[in-house]
Amino acid sequence: MKRKTLDLVVSVGGLLLAGLLLIAGLVLTSNANFAENYVTDQLSQQNISFKPAAELTEEEKAQPCVVEYAGQRLTTGKQAECYANNFIGLHLKSTAGGQTYAELGVPQAQLRTQVAEAQQANAPNLADLQAQLAEVTQQRETVFKGETLRGLLLTSYGFSEFGTKAAQFATVAYLAAAAMLILALLGLIHSVVTPKTATFAAPESGTSGKDRTPSHV
Repeated sequence: MKRKTLDLVVSVGGLLLAGLLLIAGLVLTSNANFAENYVTDQLSQQNISFKPAAELTEEEKAQPCVVEYAGQRLTTGKQAECYANNFIGLHLKSTAGGQTYAELGVPQAQLRTQVAEAQQANAPNLADLQAQLAEVTQQRETVFKGETLRGLLLTSYGFSEFGTKAAQFATVAYLAAAAMLILALLGLIHSVVTPKTATFAAPESGTSGKDRTPSHV
């Protein structure tokens, strides 16, 4: 094969690959922008803001990201992760001994049974049982709201991370496309300066079957 032809074939293939990488980069960039804008819009609608630095408790001050975002409005995935884990999660640990919504269902059901039995028996501890039931119910509702909001914020954070990864892959695609474009252009330049008679991996003179001298014993 002539060297000029090989250079042209390889260069055209490089240009096509560069185009494909560019398209992939544009698609990834579009997805990254969509994820970022979607997360920002959804979080902004919640109107959540971090407490000002002057109002933070000692426990809250021990959370670096809470201090970093103090007083800011929650609009990004990283802020959502911090608010979910280091603010809501922190306060959930101090509510009902750190029990979850599902775990609090057991004592709540037990107290409901005890209250019903005490009402039938007109027991003297009925008021105390009702107060305990009201407290557990309130704790469970608080934990439910906290866990729900925490889950929604972490979902937004996860979605934003997909956007971040897409942006990173887009950068890699752009760099690869640029590298392929440069190599393809160099190949085209080489094809121009290469003589038409030049061949690729041509057999050396005297190595063909006709030129070989048979050996004699």
